[in-house]
Amino acid sequence: MFVILVYDVNVKRVAKVLKTCRKYLNWVQNSVLEGEISKANYEKLRTELRRIIDKEEDSVIFYTFRTLKYSSREIMGVKKGGEEIFL
Repeated sequence: MFVILVYDVNVKRVAKVLKTCRKYLNWVQNSVLEGEISKANYEKLRTELRRIIDKEEDSVIFYTFRTLKYSSREIMGVKKGGEEIFL
């Protein structure tokens, strides 16, 4: 499946959330990651994030797609992130 993940977390947990997400997805932009992921890894990612975030304060949104067949992607302005750029 293809996943787009968006997060808004307290600054105290940002680095840990980003590091965890980058194990499974590609960083695209501040607080946005995307990529192909297996169902098993998707569940691992969700489990790891549940342990990191504070449910009362933080937010993580997953957009999941079975296929990208009918989708397109357009970038306006500066291209950030991607597979070739590592923090």
